[in-house]
Amino acid sequence: MLVVEQINTSLLVNWLGFSVGIALYALLGWMIFRHSESSGGKQVRVLLFLTSVLGLVWNAGELVVISIDPSFALHPLITVLAYSALGFLPTVVVHSVQLENKQRPVLTWAAYGISTLAAGLHLWAYIAGRPVPSSESLVLLTFGAVSLTAGLLLANFRQTIQRKAVWVTSLLIFAVSSLHLVSHQGSGSSWPIELIAHQSSLPLVLAILYQNYRFAFADIFLKRAVSLILLALVAFGIYVAVARPLTEVAAGLSVPSTAIILVCWVGTALLFPAITRFAGWLVDVVLLKRSDYELFFQELAKQIDESESTDVVPALVTSVLAKEFSAASSSWREVEYLKNEKRLGAVNLTGDSIEAVIRTVEKPFYLIQLGEFAGGRRLLSEEIGIVEMAVNHAARRIDALRVTHERCEREFREQQFSRLAAEAQLTALRAQINPHFLFNALTTIGYLIEESPDKALQTLLQLTKLLRRVLNTTDEFATLDSELQLIDSYLEIERARFEDRLRVSIDIPGDLRKMEIPTLILQPLVENAIKHGISTTRAGGEISIRATVEKDNGHDDLCITVADTGDGRALLARPESTGVGLRNIEDRLESYYQGDARLELYRYRDVETRAVIAIPTAHVRGEKENESEVVLI
Repeated sequence: MLVVEQINTSLLVNWLGFSVGIALYALLGWMIFRHSESSGGKQVRVLLFLTSVLGLVWNAGELVVISIDPSFALHPLITVLAYSALGFLPTVVVHSVQLENKQRPVLTWAAYGISTLAAGLHLWAYIAGRPVPSSESLVLLTFGAVSLTAGLLLANFRQTIQRKAVWVTSLLIFAVSSLHLVSHQGSGSSWPIELIAHQSSLPLVLAILYQNYRFAFADIFLKRAVSLILLALVAFGIYVAVARPLTEVAAGLSVPSTAIILVCWVGTALLFPAITRFAGWLVDVVLLKRSDYELFFQELAKQIDESESTDVVPALVTSVLAKEFSAASSSWREVEYLKNEKRLGAVNLTGDSIEAVIRTVEKPFYLIQLGEFAGGRRLLSEEIGIVEMAVNHAARRIDALRVTHERCEREFREQQFSRLAAEAQLTALRAQINPHFLFNALTTIGYLIEESPDKALQTLLQLTKLLRRVLNTTDEFATLDSELQLIDSYLEIERARFEDRLRVSIDIPGDLRKMEIPTLILQPLVENAIKHGISTTRAGGEISIRATVEKDNGHDDLCITVADTGDGRALLARPESTGVGLRNIEDRLESYYQGDARLELYRYRDVETRAVIAIPTAHVRGEKENESEVVLI
């Protein structure tokens, strides 16, 4: 039966602590290498890389030292390397704190001097054959850490208490650790003392990160680091509180101790998701004091979607982000070109400020700049992710607004063109008052001046009335009643010319007379009816104008019919002089009603020729009156 050997708790703490330290410092080094572009300035990258190297050397060296036989030849040298690396970690903390205090580098140089001297004392003890680590070196590091802490407090008295507390606590923990290591009790001490004495590098690296989390992935590292530390603590706690007592009991009951260890291991694995969530909450809410970014983005996206102007969107995004991230400086501007082509919505960190590009499909783009964050705040990966989501959403909204505005402008231009075309058509219709008609009317008036002066005067007045109405028509639509008045003036002139050869019948119900139709759309039909149906026959004929509402394909049409009793062959053939006027009518109907209205010409039972304009009543404007009348002229 396999029995797990009981492990000294203090030794287990050191094994576990150094293993976690190796994992954390290796993770830090890998993330610096992987995300070098987003790791802040050059000095920050150097400090972070130096931190990862020193931490790896210290943890790996100590893990080897406590695991191998002290009589091994390289044991003292490995100890010297490990403790020398540990001695430089507080120096990196001092350097990181003093990055913003470039006018006073004395403390930084003093810290490097103390660490270098301490490493030299370790090396001298090794060369001289004395015990390592050197007790003199540890005493120097202890008093050096306390002195540097006091110096930093004086040099950075304006820094926030929260930031001071982090590095002050870390340096004092290191001082206590060094003081304990002077006696070099090894694994003989209780496990809490061993935890403080040998694992002081972990608070130091967290202090360095908190002081200089300018790089985008710092929050991710902190979450993983806290998760790993908590997992190690939970595993250690389960071993001490559960596994170890149970294995002692199981030894007397012949129960395999490995089964107990495996059960505890499975329990630890099941707790890992909860540990990860707790670590995320600890970093986001307690340490970084973040708000609910998911809810924040939903509200921002709603405001962006409600914006109706391309200039409002970048201004809105800039103001909301500046308020959320406490940026005292915020601005946005249009840019035609980008210095470095970045992916869509790229977010670039520049020192203590941030630039985000709203990169739309078409130029101009929009550049948002945020800076001077309150309390020296840094934007980390989650904040950068929110900024990127915001500018991407803004870019899509601006693209949609631009498409909508272009469509509206295009429709407006089309309406303008349509209006101009309608005006041109009206102008053409005015010009189409047949010169022959004017010539014939004037000839008739000249004849009547000799035969019947009174009738000549009436005809001249009707001609003047007709021309005035035609030339003064500017509206695109007129009521059917108004059009009939124009037709009446026109027919009065023609009746003076044809006398009894021209007979006219108008049958328009009163409720249809108020409906609006395109201006001057009936006069060409009446003119064609007289020209091709009346003037070509010696006996003359009759012209009838009717209006009805008829069902067609499930909807009502206003049908206006102009009919004549002529043979209609000339009209149906559409000669050039007539076809132009009819095509003009068809074009206007197409323009106004998009194919729903039509003009039809046909011969009815070989009795009359009909020209019918059919317009859906749904498109016809006008008031309806309940009256009907039949007019005979």
